[in-house]
Amino acid sequence: MNTTASLTLNNGVVMPALGFGVFQSSPDETAAAVETALQTGYRHIDTAAAYRNEREVGEGIRRSGLDRSEVFIETKVWVSDYGHDETLHAFDKAADKLGVEQIDLLILHQPAPSRFDLTTAAYRALEKLLADGKVRSIGVSNFTPQHLATLIEHTDVVPAVNQIELHPYFTQPEMQQTDRAYGILTQAWSPIGGITFYPGWGEHRTSTLSDPVLGRIADTHGKTPAQVMLRWHLQQGRSAIPKSTNPARIAENFDVFDFALSPEELAAVDALDTGVRSGPDPDVRDPYSLGIVIDEA
Repeated sequence: MNTTASLTLNNGVVMPALGFGVFQSSPDETAAAVETALQTGYRHIDTAAAYRNEREVGEGIRRSGLDRSEVFIETKVWVSDYGHDETLHAFDKAADKLGVEQIDLLILHQPAPSRFDLTTAAYRALEKLLADGKVRSIGVSNFTPQHLATLIEHTDVVPAVNQIELHPYFTQPEMQQTDRAYGILTQAWSPIGGITFYPGWGEHRTSTLSDPVLGRIADTHGKTPAQVMLRWHLQQGRSAIPKSTNPARIAENFDVFDFALSPEELAAVDALDTGVRSGPDPDVRDPYSLGIVIDEA
């Protein structure tokens, strides 16, 4: 089996399909978790300005001893830094915190529909960073079909990636189809679902880890439900970003390249979709989050 599965983005950049996420990882845990992930075999790290742990991600990468060229770094611009000049400066802040000169994938963290003119200006700044070679690829996160249509109408470069909530209980088939139609790679955050807590959202959700269908498929392959879900993403051509600070879980989540799900098993996982989000709705404005100030480097 392929142990280094990768995906080619719409601009030809090759990205490891399985990334390591650090959302809600405290700064004091992040560097060690990133170092462990890279030692385990991950070569793609996903962070964000709003996670407030970019410095520690950079430290973990340096501790790993890997050459910069061996690690694909993805990070996100927060809404408070949207606008053309503001987003150019957001790159400077992120690059300085990460300790790198070039970022492999820089994306807009939210569509911010109530201020979409600034979102468009921010994306135009990403286009400039791409043209200047400061980033290798650009994209978006949490965009809906309408957000994408509006953005693409007013910009020149089609996003390489759209990172969205996507797990067996929330598969977003329409969004996936829209991404495919534009040639955009769908990337899943919360890829195994039911673990990460989003205050104010999804209080009544049921964890996918105890789902009997996933449990039966896992038993068939001698794997865990989490591994089945990650394999489901990879076989359907998506990127997935699991997160953990537990070394055993980090290793478990990477051990997904030595088995394959059958078409019937893939369909059974697809059929678990409830259409219900666990995380925030990108069309609902959060009056508090928009004003979060991202620290200088």
